[in-house]
Amino acid sequence: MESTSTESELIDRIYECGFVPELWPQVLKDTSKISESAGASLFITNPEVTAWTASKNSREITGRFVADGWYWQGRLMSLVHESRHAGFLRDVDLCSQEELEAEPIYRDNWRKMGLGWGAATAFALPTGENLSIVLSRTTAQGPADAATIQRLDTLRPHLARTAVMAARLHLERAQAAGQALAALGLAALVLDESGKVLAANALIEGLDDLVYWRAADRVTLKDRRADDMLGEALARVALNDHGGARSFPVRDATTDALMVGHVIPIRFSARDIFASSAAVFVLMPVGAPNAPPVELVMSLFDLTPAEARVARGLAAGKTVDDLAGDNGVSPNTVRVQVRGVLEKTGCRRQTEVVALLGGISVQRIDPP
Repeated sequence: MESTSTESELIDRIYECGFVPELWPQVLKDTSKISESAGASLFITNPEVTAWTASKNSREITGRFVADGWYWQGRLMSLVHESRHAGFLRDVDLCSQEELEAEPIYRDNWRKMGLGWGAATAFALPTGENLSIVLSRTTAQGPADAATIQRLDTLRPHLARTAVMAARLHLERAQAAGQALAALGLAALVLDESGKVLAANALIEGLDDLVYWRAADRVTLKDRRADDMLGEALARVALNDHGGARSFPVRDATTDALMVGHVIPIRFSARDIFASSAAVFVLMPVGAPNAPPVELVMSLFDLTPAEARVARGLAAGKTVDDLAGDNGVSPNTVRVQVRGVLEKTGCRRQTEVVALLGGISVQRIDPP
């Protein structure tokens, strides 16, 4: 029970970082404790390292790591990015022991400091950049076990949502609600726990085909299913419940155009920026041109790695039997995973999943 409580608080801290990025070092430190790692670092690359932060105990090492250009040396981090894996990967999952010993970061850097094993995750951001989180363990500890990676994987969807926010804010603290919404460059509302609108930007005010403005500072999504999911997400935020869908499709009732709504909780001291607020609701447009990798969307929808593989397969036109053969499981297992994908994306049919994941494009809309 204590472990569950600690991880629940860490999830809140992760969301807080979306608005108060100077809290990232402590969050990274707490994340590293889950895997008993010596430290944790966060990098944003495009393709060079454009921004980074780290837990306090590894900040000096990470600073040298970036300054000396170690990030892309060797093959390891390229393999992490290219794997498009919707979870954390250990170095031993990507390379043999002989290959690791030949990796420059291991051979010429980590080994000399007593570090010997790592785990990392990476995903694309809507800004065109990539974010990665790297955890390092001492040589004596050995690689993290499967149970540890599974615990880290439960944090990844929350890290993905916060990364979207942090990318839009460029890891700089928002000073006020209006400034934060303008920095997002996306249609957004700030809501309290009851769903009352505390602030809105001009972008969402122009979406008359999607949003119905009601009395007493209330809004309703014209897509009834999406409105129900928004209400449920806000109710869970109010209860500090991290379950349920926080990302879901929102359809234009007139044109059937699709957007994706994301409910991003506001936690702890971030409320000093958004007084009395509970969450930001962001609407991201969908369109096939320039669609980024579906892994970002899968992370936002809380898909497990197994569900992510199924979703990717569906988007590629594979059948249940195809996916069962590819993954070495029974068709019934794949059907269960498909039901999980449908539930988490708010879709009713597999064809809707294909349309959703095949057409995601997070486009920046300039304010009028």
